[in-house]
Amino acid sequence: MYNSNPPAKADLPSTGKLIKSTILAALAAGVLLVTVVMPAEYGIDPTGIGKMVGLKKMGDIKTSLAKDAAAEAAKEQAVAANPAPIEPLITKPVAEIMPPSAVKVATTTQSHEKIFTLAPDAWTEIKLKMNKGAKADFVWFTDGGKANFDTHADSKTLNIDYHNYAKGSKIRDKGVLEAEFDGSHGWFWRNRSGKAMTVTLQTSGEYQDVVVMK
Repeated sequence: MYNSNPPAKADLPSTGKLIKSTILAALAAGVLLVTVVMPAEYGIDPTGIGKMVGLKKMGDIKTSLAKDAAAEAAKEQAVAANPAPIEPLITKPVAEIMPPSAVKVATTTQSHEKIFTLAPDAWTEIKLKMNKGAKADFVWFTDGGKANFDTHADSKTLNIDYHNYAKGSKIRDKGVLEAEFDGSHGWFWRNRSGKAMTVTLQTSGEYQDVVVMK
């Protein structure tokens, strides 16, 4: 049998030290909650730090997409999915569509095609640098599953952090993106399908630059 001596009372932390450590830990957790978690997850930014470092924008998009995904799930319980055949909607000659690696060009009117793969829960954002009133035809589609999307814009010059155009969950979408102000205008996609998906984006119109963010 082994006998162990209990620790001396002097070696144990005092009640005051335990209370102080608990208070400090709670304060640190509170600071992280207010400055990081709330802006990044819910778009709530009482200190303004989230907007400065870009976390609030991500939180706004996440919250918006979560609401739309819940609404879409409710619709799908009542109506079975019946996707339409995918067809290219931009009729530019193949020679005019630049390869995915081309990010910046000199001409004003141009065309691009971007193809990327999203793992489950992964996201990608692609923006067009456009002047106010400029228009760009677009079509995007997945290889099968629905992607959560948020078509929006921002402008550092005009101090516009987030301006929504459209959002939801689709296999494909098309239309004309018209810039309401000078800035970056484009799409945010997130894959909530549970399996990898490939997304193709085709654009053609009046823009100066294409920026891909992952």
